[in-house]
Amino acid sequence: MTIQQECLGCIAAQSRRVCEAIHADDILSKQIIEYVETALQNADFTLSPPVIAAPLYEQMAIFAHTDDLYRGQKEHATTQALGYLSFLKETIQQSDDPFMATLKTAVVGNVIDLAAEVSFDLHEAITSVFQLPFHHDDTEKLRVQFSHAKSVLYIGDNTGEHIFDALAIESLQTLYPQLSVTYMVRGNPIINDVTMDEALEANIDKICSVVNSGVPTPGFVYEFASAEAKKLFDTADLIIAKGMGNYECMTPQRRENICFLLKVKCSVVAASLGHEIGNIICKLD
Repeated sequence: MTIQQECLGCIAAQSRRVCEAIHADDILSKQIIEYVETALQNADFTLSPPVIAAPLYEQMAIFAHTDDLYRGQKEHATTQALGYLSFLKETIQQSDDPFMATLKTAVVGNVIDLAAEVSFDLHEAITSVFQLPFHHDDTEKLRVQFSHAKSVLYIGDNTGEHIFDALAIESLQTLYPQLSVTYMVRGNPIINDVTMDEALEANIDKICSVVNSGVPTPGFVYEFASAEAKKLFDTADLIIAKGMGNYECMTPQRRENICFLLKVKCSVVAASLGHEIGNIICKLD
């Protein structure tokens, strides 16, 4: 999907949050905010929001002399997520429908998004999502796809969320032993995106294959992907794409059997999906 006028204000607001996150002084804050606001004046409205945002974050990182603007926040989000693992494992194990509980576990982590319009409360998200219906509900279609699939490409989104992704993947492999799962991470940190570093720290490589997409944007862009990532994308029986960034970058779809799992956290994505901020989505195309 292409960027909308509302997205420009959102990206500008993100630059101010970056300044707060890195404890920038007045001089650095002014440099970052003015750079982003000036760059957005020439935004290409044929591109998706993550593609527009990616080079801006790269330049902000250069100004701040860091390779990971949100390193501290990512570590905190991971620690928070780990604190809920036992509860979520038990929830899946005791559920009358472990498949549905697994999908909810995957989605509940998607609340961890430092670029969203709305702030997140992980405890509130976990306690509420299991009570919410999927407002776009392709779960039964997805259940059928999993029963037939042999290869699944699971495209991750944010750090912290990746802890729940690992649990979801383990559960899916238990439910569908025939599955070969590959977890795909970002090529660069960008915002709080999960990269190979976080995936290896969480031992996801002990659960399934882990691949660096090579993509430098907060969402999977096929044209920017490595040859290996493109091949996996083209040949997987089923793709699970987590989060709004992947939805924004992958809509319209290049292929069939892509399932978008996300919580709606901005007005533009809400309008695209025909749902509301706060809704949870399981959309299989």
